[in-house]
Amino acid sequence: MSPPAPRRILIAGASGVVGQAAVRHFEALQGWEVIGLSRRPPQGVRANPLAADLSDPACIEQIQALPPITHVVYAALYEAPGLLEGWRSAEQMQRNDTMLAHCLEGLEAHPVGHVSLLQGTKAYGAHIHPMRIPGLERRPRDPHDNFYWLQEDRTTVWRPPIIFGPSLGAPMNVLTTLGVYGALCAAEGRPFSFPGGVCGPLDGVDAALLAEAFAWAGTAPEARDRTFNVSNGDVFQWDHLWPELTEGLGLTPGAPEPRSLAHWLPTQSDAWDRLRAQHDLQAPGLSELLGDSPIYADMLLGYGRDRPPPPTQLSTIALRQAGFAGCRDTETLLLEQLHALAEARVLPPWPLSA
Repeated sequence: MSPPAPRRILIAGASGVVGQAAVRHFEALQGWEVIGLSRRPPQGVRANPLAADLSDPACIEQIQALPPITHVVYAALYEAPGLLEGWRSAEQMQRNDTMLAHCLEGLEAHPVGHVSLLQGTKAYGAHIHPMRIPGLERRPRDPHDNFYWLQEDRTTVWRPPIIFGPSLGAPMNVLTTLGVYGALCAAEGRPFSFPGGVCGPLDGVDAALLAEAFAWAGTAPEARDRTFNVSNGDVFQWDHLWPELTEGLGLTPGAPEPRSLAHWLPTQSDAWDRLRAQHDLQAPGLSELLGDSPIYADMLLGYGRDRPPPPTQLSTIALRQAGFAGCRDTETLLLEQLHALAEARVLPPWPLSA
């Protein structure tokens, strides 16, 4: 019997939340060689690195020169500074489409058998208007301008809700933002008060679960040429979850105290630097660590909102019927990931006292 054909996967956006999780997962699988493409090197992974800017046409020749690629996870994303306004920007849409086009052009001569492409709830218009619940893949495209539509015509699609996973400087990483907020509260002897406003039920997904889904889709005929919602499988609400996060991190509970993390956290750079020195952290300065994630955190936590937001829950029936049944408990997951960030010395150890 001849040996199985080698599998070599290119993970574009390898330094991001999803990309890092995908690299770690495929590195742990037998029979896979991993190449991680990103502008900056991914942290804590062993993938063969390819430093490339997908918005620069020069990346095409870099990708062409790679050894034969059989699978692709495309998790690269350009977000404009300030985050939210860019979601409706024609320039941002075109730049993201150009990045994918460059990647696929570089792969034209490679024996690519499967591509996973990431979207999100913006595919259902959640950033523009209340979406029909639950989000279903079989419904017609929501009639709005979106770079997803430019990209979707090229390859297979995944649609996750909020993605939870460790990454430095990612523009939509609420996990690290909450961890930094908790550490700063503890260092000042302040309670870990809920900083948001009125919330509603949400669903999310572990970046590592997404990686498992990518690996399943890479060899499952049922996944070919499909669009799938993918989530942890449960529902949570930030203000209801807050007491469990507070207790699980050993922080001091307190009454809700609305506070814009996007405005407050940038004022805490010196306090964060003191924590970095005190605990010999491996994390960078506050702005590099968090990027625009505090803006995203304010939106998710409902800062300034006096009524629940429109719901955004997704149906994952199509994915389950196709054969992937992975799931996570979101409360347990968030605590595990925040403790893992402390073990990696990105955050101080929990519990942290003043």
